[in-house]
Amino acid sequence: MDYRESIAQLLTLVDHERNLVTGPRQKAIYDLTRMEALLGRLGSPQNQVPAVHIAGTKGKGSTAALCDSALHAAGLSTGFYSSPHLHTYRERIRRDSEPISQEGFAALVEGLWPLHEELKSDSVVGPLTLFEFLTGMAFQCFAQDRTDVQVIEVGLGGRLDATNVLDAGVCVITSISLDHMAILGNTIGEIAAEKAGIIKPGSTVVIAPQASEALSPILAACQEKEAAPILVGRDVTWEEGRTGTDGQRFKVRGRNGEYDLYMPLLGAHQLENAALAVAALEALGSQGIDVSAKAMEVGFENVSWPCRMEVLSRSPLLVADGAHNVYSIESLLKSLPDYLAYDRLILVVGFSRDKNVEGMARALGEKADIIVATASRHPRSMQAVEVAGLFPETGKPVLASTPADALRLAMEVAGKKDLVLATGSLFLAAEVREAALGIEPEIYPELTKPG
Repeated sequence: MDYRESIAQLLTLVDHERNLVTGPRQKAIYDLTRMEALLGRLGSPQNQVPAVHIAGTKGKGSTAALCDSALHAAGLSTGFYSSPHLHTYRERIRRDSEPISQEGFAALVEGLWPLHEELKSDSVVGPLTLFEFLTGMAFQCFAQDRTDVQVIEVGLGGRLDATNVLDAGVCVITSISLDHMAILGNTIGEIAAEKAGIIKPGSTVVIAPQASEALSPILAACQEKEAAPILVGRDVTWEEGRTGTDGQRFKVRGRNGEYDLYMPLLGAHQLENAALAVAALEALGSQGIDVSAKAMEVGFENVSWPCRMEVLSRSPLLVADGAHNVYSIESLLKSLPDYLAYDRLILVVGFSRDKNVEGMARALGEKADIIVATASRHPRSMQAVEVAGLFPETGKPVLASTPADALRLAMEVAGKKDLVLATGSLFLAAEVREAALGIEPEIYPELTKPG
């Protein structure tokens, strides 16, 4: 089986990322039975490697990437599992900070597929979803490669997420805000309780600054599981330093020392994510995994996490950011003038249907001078005309059929001192990045919506 064949095989599985299911059916979908059955047949690979397990609404990926990069800089063999991907499925499973090879990916699909067929014919278990299969691939990869440590990002929620078969010694809960409400709950407290579901007995739990209604259920879960909480903002703090278009310098005061750090990730919210990563890396010491101050310095300086306030060109400025809820959009808009100097804000925007699009449009419309509305190729994307209809107070938005066309139109009207911002959806940001950098994405015309 070659790589393309392996992808074609995977795409026969139900994919709830492409067709998010809400309502009564979700309880049958978000269940750990299938993962437990798969991993049991593999000999529980997920628990053969020390782990950092990261949940939260925003900042999961950035925090995970910072942890992974620092661990790699420390000379450790690392596994990193994240979702969704930007350009290729291989991004989801990283070894030593690099996407798994096509050959390695295909070998994992081929090796695990017979187990999927076995579970499919089991009336109690049933077929794996695409995300479950990919999660199993990641755990199997990291175990068979005997990695020193694995960094695992939750896909959705926490308690019933496919990754939550993991007995992690270090758990991280990043900033929590309203998102995926139809699945996780209608309040911050309900969502926080779902995220806190990753907390394991006796673990160390690194917690981002939270609203009181989010913090309460997290601390309650810590008490129930006899887990040790570390509150970032109290036990671990940070101090802003010099900023620029290339990155930012800052200090983090951890429990074990003070760190002078630099990272290319922009935005004030990334300082919080960096402090979370420092706290998690320090906590790994209890598992015999030591990460020196030097390793943190090198790892943070060399971290790469695209489409998070990523500067793609400078004249005019072009920034791609995958913000896709109101909280992240507001954080992005607040950070932009602190890091970048520009005259007009020209917006390339697209949304997914399952988000609070009205709230995001309201925040963006207050700041944008020109709006180009478009739609990514993702099946959950709103049509360009629907996106445009969300900005009635901002004049008549320009319509573009694809993100590439939207980028071309935006760059044509932009002056040298203007900022073109592509945001509203990670899928939209990824396609703009592809167009700007000449990246060839994986596109499979035969792919159809799962039934």
